[in-house]
Amino acid sequence: MISYLKGNLKINRAFDDRVTLIVNGIGYEVLIPSYEMKKIKGSSADGDELELHVSYNQTERQPKPVLVGFQSALDKEFFELFISVEDIGPAAAVKALMKPVREIARSIEDKDARTLRQLKGIGERKAEKIIATLKGKVAKYALMREVEVTPEVVEDFRKEVEDVLVTQLGHKHPEARMLIEEAIKRNPGISSSGELFEEVYRGQKK
Repeated sequence: MISYLKGNLKINRAFDDRVTLIVNGIGYEVLIPSYEMKKIKGSSADGDELELHVSYNQTERQPKPVLVGFQSALDKEFFELFISVEDIGPAAAVKALMKPVREIARSIEDKDARTLRQLKGIGERKAEKIIATLKGKVAKYALMREVEVTPEVVEDFRKEVEDVLVTQLGHKHPEARMLIEEAIKRNPGISSSGELFEEVYRGQKK
């Protein structure tokens, strides 16, 4: 079982929720929650050394191992408590953890279902399940100090998407830019490359 990895970072430009860590010539794909990804992108670049505490997940229903990485061992502990909630698997938990662990833990201890419902994929029923399962178990994480993070360099995700459309998917630059502009006109609230890829795809289906 893998619980910790230290290697050279390779940021996956096509996905916002994972990185590849090169350890002794082997590339490990590791899922990263969005709050953690912001910290990584704000302080690291391709080729930099990175250490991750890894939650290793494999079951009969999910035979392919899923690795989820955190820079803090406490964040990893919280994640493993979070996926103990019924109907919340590792992939769903990665998407849901949009805010720092400290904030989510406080919402659970305060029985603040409204704030939990703001997390991706968490509706009213799941919010209540999270509180019922974890209330009283996550106070330690609610007391974590707020860590000041180096401000993230504002990343032009549109340029990332354009690069992938051209270099990997065979589009010409003018065509790629047009697809991106049309997608943003349809959905001005897009805030990541993953969301932009989805909107470009939806536009192509019409």
